Amino acid sequence: MAQDVHYCKMKLTEVIPGKKVVWLVLDNYFNFTEDKSEWKGTEITFEISKKGNKTEIRFTHLGLVPEYECFNICSDAWGSYINGSLRSLIITGKGEPNQKEKGDGEKAPLD
Repeated sequence: MAQDVHYCKMKLTEVIPGKKVVWLVLDNYFNFTEDKSEWKGTEITFEISKKGNKTEIRFTHLGLVPEYECFNICSDAWGSYINGSLRSLIITGKGEPNQKEKGDGEKAPLD
């Protein structure tokens, strides 16, 4: 995510190949909320299953609750990432990551 707006440090806590991936949010910063660390301690899960001849990914951000100031913005952003960038990555092999600023004002893909 764009570091001037949002920084997040995550730890991969569970991997079941072809079935599940879980990230634990170790640290978080938002520049647009009063509580800069709203996500800290939450978990992000991707559960993968077969549905006929297709694959289903169930995404859940455990701990992202309506009481959080960022809830609506974050829910919308996750929807865009999952339905846009992740879907594109799965289908075409190329996602649409955020861009970060280069020193000369140009944009560069996040590493």
